[in-house]
Amino acid sequence: MKPQRLFVFDIETVVDDALAAALTGCDAGASLSEKRQAITEYHLAVTDGKNPFPRQPFHRVVAIGFLEAEITYDGPNESYTLTTLRSGGKEDATEKELVHGFFSHLSKPLPRLVTFNGRTFDVPVLKYRAMRHGIAAPWLYHTDNKWENYQSRYATQWHADVLDMVSDFGASARVRLNEVCTALNFPGKFGLDGSDVEPYYDEGRLPEIRAYCETDVLNTYLVYLRVMQHRGVLKTPAYNHAIAEVLSLIESSDKEHLKDFYHAWQQACGDVFYL
Repeated sequence: MKPQRLFVFDIETVVDDALAAALTGCDAGASLSEKRQAITEYHLAVTDGKNPFPRQPFHRVVAIGFLEAEITYDGPNESYTLTTLRSGGKEDATEKELVHGFFSHLSKPLPRLVTFNGRTFDVPVLKYRAMRHGIAAPWLYHTDNKWENYQSRYATQWHADVLDMVSDFGASARVRLNEVCTALNFPGKFGLDGSDVEPYYDEGRLPEIRAYCETDVLNTYLVYLRVMQHRGVLKTPAYNHAIAEVLSLIESSDKEHLKDFYHAWQQACGDVFYL
């Protein structure tokens, strides 16, 4: 069985301050900043001062952006037809609704997941949060073939973690998405950065977080297309067709962040979008 669609996604998170007291022993009535600081100090302690970034269970999902495309097979070659780019859930959706919607939407037909560092971060976060909310996701664990499933690290047919693919599964440096985009003349980060998500969330600026998440999804898709073209799976005409569909989607959209994405892309590539 081969997946019939791509599902390119990215999540945005904030620290789950509700877990601070249980994890760190801080006062349950402490302020938000005090709880976050307690979680930061905990992670510094358990990593010998090397990494304050919270481990996967202590992130709360506030946005999920995704792109879908149909996969057409021609022997060993593939081509993609873009169908949608959007953020999941209503703007006021709870985390439980976002996570339930994610796992429910993907249950059939099973897609090829495409992420950047998703095997290390996005998928584990979603799994922990699903378990916290009692959400089942049996499809994620299907193992009809022990080598070709979502659990097999090297089964890029099912989960294509682009970071694993470009670094040869860690043989070379595990670079950032923005660095790969810079090297390939794609837009990369502009405007927001991951470090901005928490303060923006505190200020109630969720639409801007969702917009930022969608541009990260587009960057991931563009890098994935180039990786597959490099591998010879996506022939150059099929690559150019996929790029044309992205440009058409942007042109037909009234979303300002997609217009901004186009201008950043235009500047990065010198107005040469195609191979």
